[in-house]
Amino acid sequence: MWDYTDDVMEHFFHPQNVGILKDADGTGEVGSLACGDALTFTFKLGKDGRIAEAMFKTFGCASAIASSSVLTEMVKGLTLEEAEKITNQDIVKQLGGLPDQKMHCSVMGHEALMAAIENYRAKGRAAAPKSKKGRVVCTCFGVTDEEIKRVVHDNDLTSVEQVTNYCKAGGGCGGCKGQIEKLIAEVQGDRVKKLRIHPEPRPRKLTNIQKIALIQDTMQEQIRPAMRIHGGDIELIDVVDDRVIVAFRGMCASCKLADYTLKEVVEARLREYVSPDLVVEEGTDSRNQPHQHREV
Repeated sequence: MWDYTDDVMEHFFHPQNVGILKDADGTGEVGSLACGDALTFTFKLGKDGRIAEAMFKTFGCASAIASSSVLTEMVKGLTLEEAEKITNQDIVKQLGGLPDQKMHCSVMGHEALMAAIENYRAKGRAAAPKSKKGRVVCTCFGVTDEEIKRVVHDNDLTSVEQVTNYCKAGGGCGGCKGQIEKLIAEVQGDRVKKLRIHPEPRPRKLTNIQKIALIQDTMQEQIRPAMRIHGGDIELIDVVDDRVIVAFRGMCASCKLADYTLKEVVEARLREYVSPDLVVEEGTDSRNQPHQHREV
C-alpha cells in the first residue's frame, strides 16, 4: 500500500527499545487512540547527564513504530540540549524517507521527545497529559491552531494537503480546510499570496472485490502492527455491503477496551482509508468460536 524504505521496514519488523522504562527521568505522552495514533516515550539519564536509555510504546502504523524506534536510538548518548535539536525531519532522514501521507508519524515522535524533556525539567509535575495550547481547528483529530502553525513553520509547508500529511488536520470531514489556509498564509506571509481549495474528486464506487482488497490492505498496514506489539491481532471474517465483520485474536480478544478499539481504531481507520460508510462489527469467527456480537 505504501512504498517504505529498507530502514523503515527494519525498524518496523525489528523495533528497538519497545516498552516503558521504570522510574524514567522523563515521560512524554502524545496522540490518542481516538485519533488512531498514541505514543509514550521515556528516557533515563546516566551519571554524565546524557541519555543512557530510551524506550517507546506506541499504538500506530508501521511508520509510527519505525519513527519511534529509530528516535530511541538517535537520542542515546546525547545531552538534553542536543536531543532538543532533533527535528521530525531528522527522524525522516534517519529512516531514509517516509511516504508523504505518513509524515505525521515523525511529528508525533518529535512531540513525544519534547514532552518527555519538558516532563523531566518540570520534575514530574507535567507527567499527566496537559491541555493542548491554542484553539482547536480540526475537531475530527483534535488539532489546534498552534500545532498547525508549528508544523507549517518547521517543515515549510505551503498547502492544506501537506498540513494534513504532517498532523492530520483537514483529513476528516474537511470543514476546517478554510481555517488551515488562513493559518498557512499567516505563517508563510508573502510566500503564499493566495491558496485555493479545489473540491476533492468524488471517489468512484468500489466493486465488492476492490472494497475487500482495500480493507485487507488497510488492516494489514494500519491496524495489525499496533495490535501485534501488544500481543493481539485481528481477522477479517466477512464483508456484507458496508458491514465489516471482524474477530479479535490473542490479547485483544479478552481486552476490556475491545469495544473502544473496535469503534475508535478499527472502524475509524477503515472509514479513513476505504469508505466513510463502513460499519465494523465483531462477529462469530472462522474457527466457530462464539463471540459476543457488538454492533457499532
